Amino acid sequence: QVQLVESGGGLVQPGGSLTLSCAASGIIFRLHGLGWYRQAPGKQRELVASINSGFSTTYTDSVKGRFTISRDNAKNTVYLQMNTLKPEDTAVYYCKAPLNSAFWGQGTQVTVSS
Repeated sequence: QVQLVESGGGLVQPGGSLTLSCAASGIIFRLHGLGWYRQAPGKQRELVASINSGFSTTYTDSVKGRFTISRDNAKNTVYLQMNTLKPEDTAVYYCKAPLNSAFWGQGTQVTVSS
């Protein structure tokens, strides 16, 4: 019943920007925390950013100052704005909603390369 539809991945040059979107259904969106995770080849999936129902955010150290998570409750959508992208940001990015759940999006590939 919970469905998460991601979009926005692609190829971008180092220093560029990209915004990911995740539209959720099957939950009362405004009541839940949300998260963006990523998984690079050979690495564990890591929490990149989260946002709770009160709009408080958290970020992993490697993306602080470059990434911004936001939410639009009217659109049931969570975003990840990624600026000053680096090759090490290359990964499959996953949406998780609610954050305290086992519900994931399908993943979207972000590749940062010259």
